[in-house]
Amino acid sequence: MTQPPPPPNQPPQQPGFGPPQDPSQPQAPAPSAPGTPPAGPAQPPAGPDLNKAPEPGYGYPQAPGTPPPAAPPTPPQGPGYGYPQQPQQPQPPAGYGYPAQQPGPYGQPGPYGQPQQPGPYGQQPPYGYAQPTVPMQAQAGQGGGGRKINAQVAIIVSAVVAIALIVGGGVWYASSSGKDDDKQTTAGGGDTKGGKGGDGKDGGSGDGGATTGEAKEKAPASTGSKVLFQVPSPKVPKGVSTISIAGSWLTDSVYAKSGLSEITGYDRKTGTKKWTLDLPGPVCAATSYVTADNKTAIVHKPAMPSKTNPQSCTEVAVVDLAAGTKVWTKTAKSGTMPVSFSNVTIGGGTVAAGSTSGGAAWDLATGDERWAPKTSDSCYDAGYGGGTKLVAVRKCGSYDQRQLHIQNVDPKTGDILAEYKMDEGIEYAAVVSTDPLVVAADVGDSAGDGSGISDFFSIDNKTGKLRARLSAPGDEFAARCDAIYKVENCTGVTVGNDRLYIATEEHDSGGDGYSQTNEVVAFDLATGKQTGQRADAGENYEIFPLRMDGPNVIAYKRPPYDKGGQIVSIDGESFKETVLMENPSTEAVRDVESRMSPDYSEIQFGQGGLYMSSVYASDFTSREKEYSVIAFGTE
Repeated sequence: MTQPPPPPNQPPQQPGFGPPQDPSQPQAPAPSAPGTPPAGPAQPPAGPDLNKAPEPGYGYPQAPGTPPPAAPPTPPQGPGYGYPQQPQQPQPPAGYGYPAQQPGPYGQPGPYGQPQQPGPYGQQPPYGYAQPTVPMQAQAGQGGGGRKINAQVAIIVSAVVAIALIVGGGVWYASSSGKDDDKQTTAGGGDTKGGKGGDGKDGGSGDGGATTGEAKEKAPASTGSKVLFQVPSPKVPKGVSTISIAGSWLTDSVYAKSGLSEITGYDRKTGTKKWTLDLPGPVCAATSYVTADNKTAIVHKPAMPSKTNPQSCTEVAVVDLAAGTKVWTKTAKSGTMPVSFSNVTIGGGTVAAGSTSGGAAWDLATGDERWAPKTSDSCYDAGYGGGTKLVAVRKCGSYDQRQLHIQNVDPKTGDILAEYKMDEGIEYAAVVSTDPLVVAADVGDSAGDGSGISDFFSIDNKTGKLRARLSAPGDEFAARCDAIYKVENCTGVTVGNDRLYIATEEHDSGGDGYSQTNEVVAFDLATGKQTGQRADAGENYEIFPLRMDGPNVIAYKRPPYDKGGQIVSIDGESFKETVLMENPSTEAVRDVESRMSPDYSEIQFGQGGLYMSSVYASDFTSREKEYSVIAFGTE
């Protein structure tokens, strides 16, 4: 089908635009040309046929040392289908900010998890592609067609789109209402065992773990929201093109967000700064889990990066979000080399961080080391999923003959409590939930869309046995996981009620013109089959599950070009949708909201507040002002 024209003021889409890569991380193989997604059915589908036998777990990655592509794929388009035609926007010269050639096989992960050799100036890949997890609500967002790309370039796409979202910019809004159209507003976690994001605060369990209690989020008397505040995007140092600003959290009174080399706590309703925690360098990675006493964990660099010294992500820290203080900071070594970590989480009172050099863990309260990488190991912990349980994704074998072990480990000792061994040839896996245990993987690179997901694996975390395998073809489902770097960062999917709730791909809604829609559907984790439940986004909306709220699903609806976004609660049994918030539909507000894609930004919702934030700051600017945070609230 003919794709709709892009919205105005779109980010540049010339080849070669994107953040550099981190020299401490394994580099993605060269991609093939992006594929074109098939047109959706004329009517909303009931869902794919999952009675077919699953595909075999084979397929090997390309040989290490493959140079990056000549040009990255085009980032996803803006706010929804049906956008009116606008004049062509000016484009920057091709090649701006494109990373240099990679150094070859030394930049690839070794068979024994040895540290990587330095490459060109690099930054971390986008955080919150949730998921944020995830994310992260544990939060690949697009508002139009052209989303599908080859799975081998997931990281490049993530980086490009993260920059595109930041480049968009916006205008400053006052928190109070007024006569100016730009100010008109008329339009953590849930009650699970530690649902991620929102207000979930119990030491962190899997996103939508075992469901307990009643839903906390209720519809207000008036669902129309207003803009509470915005935070200007920080200016990067001269000579540095892109810096990670990953990490955002909610407590009862504070919304906290990472800056260039700091974390700032804002009053949830007014945006007034309550505290600022200075850091020596940028935050590379962060968990979305917040403990009952408002603690969270981050990985940051020991100093600000420069052209000559990009710095590695060696510092693991626990932050008190109530006081705005650092509780402790730790590092680890693999032999004599400091470990550069790519992910961090909290599980069972332990802070655990993973990398291509192995994993390390510390007591959450004291910072005492619980384990560290061993150079004698032939396997290494690439990353961890957190919660009341701690799950390791352990890689064994050589680069071209990898086998992943999904291990439920004792958070205090690291001893293996149960283990599931995935088929050889599956290079990466992401932990969607630890209780119940659900893992996502791209089997044989068959997803074909850069999502990192072709199948979900429901695993008994007591015995390590496979409960069910859920087929989720990339051309039918819109969930996304960053299994390469941020192991528990998934978007467009959540788990609760022993079910997996996942967004479908957009398709024709049956209306006129370019009308599109999608759904959230449910899978039974015991059988691997769909339950028949479906929540529709509505014409020209696109729905993304964010997290669980007791037995209910909290979802964000990305709007068409002429409306504001919505937050809805989906009843876990009836699938009836209740609108909790609807954002202003004025052009200025839509312009900023549309740039906070659910797949490439961080989205937090709780207690009537919606907080959307970027994960990168860039020196490229297309407007006078750009913003890293926009916050909405209902009366």
